[in-house]
Parts: sequence; C-alpha cells; structure tokens
Amino acid sequence: MDYFAGLDVSLDTVNVCIVNDTGDVLLERKIEAEPAVIADLLTRFGHPFKRVGLEAGPTSSWLHSALREAGYPAICLECRHVKAGLSAMRNKTDRNDARGIAHLLRLGWFRQVHIKSDEAQQVRMALVSRQQLLNKTHDIENVVRGSLKVFGLRIGIVTRRAFEERVLELVADHPILLAITEPMLRVRQTMIEAFEGLDRMCRQLARRDTVCRRLMTIPGVGVVVALTYRAGVDAPERFSRSRDVGAHFGLTPRRYNSGQTDFDGRISRCGDEMVRTALYQAAHVLFHHGPWSSLRSWAMRLAKRGSVKVAKVALARRLAVIMHRMWTDGTEFRWSATPGSAAA
Repeated sequence: MDYFAGLDVSLDTVNVCIVNDTGDVLLERKIEAEPAVIADLLTRFGHPFKRVGLEAGPTSSWLHSALREAGYPAICLECRHVKAGLSAMRNKTDRNDARGIAHLLRLGWFRQVHIKSDEAQQVRMALVSRQQLLNKTHDIENVVRGSLKVFGLRIGIVTRRAFEERVLELVADHPILLAITEPMLRVRQTMIEAFEGLDRMCRQLARRDTVCRRLMTIPGVGVVVALTYRAGVDAPERFSRSRDVGAHFGLTPRRYNSGQTDFDGRISRCGDEMVRTALYQAAHVLFHHGPWSSLRSWAMRLAKRGSVKVAKVALARRLAVIMHRMWTDGTEFRWSATPGSAAA
C-alpha cells in the first residue's frame, strides 16, 4: 500500500496529513515548522512514503532540501494547481489544506516546482538586494526634489555624483531646509556605497561564471541580465525544448478556446517576473541601441508588420530561447544568419 503526506506550512507551524492510496486519513497532526520535527513524525509513522508534498512558499526551499537530505521523497507543488484543487473545499483551514494537499498527491493532480540550488538562490538574493538599494536611492532623490520644489528650489538635471552638491548649494541659505535634507543625503550616500558594493559583487560573479560570459556575447545582454537568467533557469536540462523557456517565463500569449470563441490574448505573465523583466530590458537595448545582427533585423521586420512593443516582447521570448540553446550547446552567439558566419 502507498502512503502520501501533505504538509501545509506556515511560518511557525506545519499541519501534516497522511493518507493511503484509497484516500483514508491515517494521521493528522500540527507540529513545529522545523525539518527535524517533521522528519521525526514521518519516521514514527512507520511506513515508507511514495510522496511527501508541500506548497511552494517562502520556506518551501529550505524544508524541501532538508526532507530530501533525510531520505524522504519530498516534492514542491505549484501554487496555482494547489489553489484550484483546494477551491472546492467549503471551509478553508490549515488542517483542511493539509488534507487537500495529501489527496492531490494521491491523485497525481499537481505540477511539480523546481527547487533552485543554493548558488542560484544566493545570486538572486544579491540581484534583488542590489535593485532594492537602487530603487530606494531613487525614492530619496525624488522626495528631496519634490520637497524643494515647494520653496521654488529646482535641482534640474544632474548626475548621481553631482546631486548632493547641487542640493547643498540650493539650501545653503535656508538653515531649516539644510537640517532636514542633510540626513536624507547621508542615507542616500550610504545606499549608493552599498549598491556599488553589490554591483561589484555581481560583476565578479558574472566574470567567474563561464555560462554568463557566453551569454554576454549576445548584444543587449549585460551582467545583470545574464546573472538573472542564469539564476532563473538554474538547471537547463529541466527544459526538454529550448522554446519552452519563453512560455515558462510568461512571454507567450494566453489562449482561449471555448465553443465558438477562439482567440489569443496578451502574454501570460506567469513565472519569474524578474527574469521576464530582464529579458524585455535586453530586447529593448538590442532593438534601439544594439549593433546590427540577424536577430535585430528580424525584430525590426516584425515591428514594421505590427507594433514596436509586440516586436520587443517577441524579441525577449526569442532571446530566452537562444540563451538556453547557447547554454546547453556551449555555442557562441551568431551575428549573421548566413552560412559561414562569425558564429562558433
């Protein structure tokens, strides 16, 4: 007989439900959200498990890895499938959610989520922190600009390094404004220094990584785009076809076909938003500023038939496919589509 364990994980506790292959509930328990406690409960159950599943969430990567190391067949379930499967329940409680997850595991009605490696998680954390520092720096600058406009003090267009000097120049004759803006400028300078430190770290990571260096041979793909794509894909072998990568990151149109209605909508926007944004930014740079290549020529021809925005989205999708193929094949970017080109 096969046994299945569903885990509904919250920050401090875990609701565990164990069922057999006929759907009988054998054990329900609420325990502490620690891998050792969960493993001890599963061990004391006394039977091997066919699947141990938990919904994707903030701590799912940590718990999944720990349960795998303990020898349990842990899998992470895609949130949308779990939500759809549990929506038929009349009452939503943690106990019912754990029972529903256990039955989804038993029936096989789920989609498994890839758990990224620790290296990919660390790279993503560095990229997210870098972007947050940059965003907060811009927020402080905008607050200072907006506050000084009230008093008729306009900063104008200045570089990042000249911003502080220009602000101090404007408020030099206003003691109260100077006392207010100085702390903001100090915080801004601290954030800039932290941002530059993380930016150097990202450049070093990309310089040491063979895959990132290869991806950066594509026009429009820089350090941030290459690292973001590298961390987002993590394991290229999980995609059997390169063209599946574009759909995975939400760059393919939605399809609606029901009765007499059949149309393609906007892109799905599913998957990793950070990777999707990075690919679109690379497509924008390639379309407007990149050197000539067969890829840019293809995007421009597409823009003439439709719109520039649609062409950029299509170019971002094609970049995702090309980058995956370059990664798996170990090839360089082909600047020309003609035989005997400069491509390796």
